[in-house]
Amino acid sequence: MSILIAENVIKQYKQYDEVVTAVNRVSIKIEDGEFIAIIGASGSGKSTFLNLCAGLDRPNSGSIKIRGNDITQMKPDELSRFRGNFLGFIYQRHNLLPQYTALENILIPTIMCNKEEFRYEETLKKLIKALDLGSRLHHLPSELSGGQQQRVAIARAMINRPQVLFADEPTGNLDRENADEVLNLLLATKEQMGQTLLMVTHDLKIADHADKIYKMDNGELMLFKDKDGYKRNSFEKESTETKEAFN
Repeated sequence: MSILIAENVIKQYKQYDEVVTAVNRVSIKIEDGEFIAIIGASGSGKSTFLNLCAGLDRPNSGSIKIRGNDITQMKPDELSRFRGNFLGFIYQRHNLLPQYTALENILIPTIMCNKEEFRYEETLKKLIKALDLGSRLHHLPSELSGGQQQRVAIARAMINRPQVLFADEPTGNLDRENADEVLNLLLATKEQMGQTLLMVTHDLKIADHADKIYKMDNGELMLFKDKDGYKRNSFEKESTETKEAFN
């Protein structure tokens, strides 16, 4: 069953006297429980598209449906409630509030959605255990390592048990060891919580864990690799070179 369907999505910006098309007629269907990775050069439009799918920005045209609900047609208050209840977002920079402890940062979404403690207590216990945060809950972000800060950000994104989790370069600011550790924890927690994951990444080793890899180029999205292997398309030469990098 498709949990997210984007059809002919276009996003344009005005830059000086020019109109820049950041996302150009992009369509995609994502099945419930899938892990989808989007790769591409900086400025290719991948983060813009991710933000559109997460309801953090609105397209100029096209539709994005999540659980059958067209988020492009929702009013701001309705969209905010929908995001809080069904969507989670992990940023490249953890964006933790420095004056609050790790636990307080994790619980921010529950406060915004007015959730009573009994509704998230069990989820919180699972996340603390899965992400190994038990000894760091009462520390401020400045007292945590980069990997620990990102774990807190993952827990914050998952605390309301979102059905779709969006991640924008979640390991981009981490070294290889911490990146691999955070990815493994993220995937293990995703499986435990049953989420669909849509991730933008420059890291091909991380992308290779996905069920499908798409490549964004000049605002256009093309299937790059699925379970049957690499696709023969206009990126054929790059696909061959990248295949060697995966091996």
